[in-house]
Amino acid sequence: MQLELAQIIDSAAREARAVSQLSHHQAFTEAEAYQIQAASIDRRIRRGERLIGYKLGFTSRAKMAQMGVHDMIWGRLTDAMLYEEGGSLPLDRFIHPRAEPEIAFRIAKRIEAPIHLLEASQYVAAVAPALEIIDSRYERFKFSLEDVIADNCSSAGVVLGNWRAADADLDNLGMVLEVDQRPVQVGSSAAILGHPLRCLVAAARLVTQSGGMIEAGAILLAGAATAAVYLERGQYVQARVQDLGRVGIKVI
Repeated sequence: MQLELAQIIDSAAREARAVSQLSHHQAFTEAEAYQIQAASIDRRIRRGERLIGYKLGFTSRAKMAQMGVHDMIWGRLTDAMLYEEGGSLPLDRFIHPRAEPEIAFRIAKRIEAPIHLLEASQYVAAVAPALEIIDSRYERFKFSLEDVIADNCSSAGVVLGNWRAADADLDNLGMVLEVDQRPVQVGSSAAILGHPLRCLVAAARLVTQSGGMIEAGAILLAGAATAAVYLERGQYVQARVQDLGRVGIKVI
């Protein structure tokens, strides 16, 4: 069952074609949803993509409450999802894409077990401003918790700004999402689970408890600081993060 559903969601992503929720085909549990996600990413890896990191979702307490969940969700990033900062984002590769401003970590050393918040900074080699492009493969961007997990937590693209030394205080940085130089969303890094490093702790727990590990050099997207904004052709979308800089891309 998982392999069949993984093929459906993988084909939808490859063809930029919306499909009905997988749970409409057959009910499955949260644990099975992660198996579907893993199987769909395995299909990409067999085609030549490379796993480069992870992303977290529901890193806002308000979003958890809205979705009726008690924990974050996580997805995988591959090299094919990377887009060049200042470059172009082809709209026809997506179905109904949105952008979110985030903070990215580059991992300093392998994480093979859960870690404590007090030691989390030891695992960070660098930080950068980031844009995550999310794009549900489901019709009308509607899904259940299990459906969104199976769909790699809606992750579709990543734009990374310049990396800088991991010595910035990240607990309350202003974050602005701009479209054509006009602010459309304003937030704070404090919205990312209170402090972005808590997301690294959460990622270590979630990934290692699933039997995986986070390799040195991996990228971790800590989660969105604001609501996502729909993308349209011709826009220049940019995230500004206080003390970290900016990152942007042209939608074509």
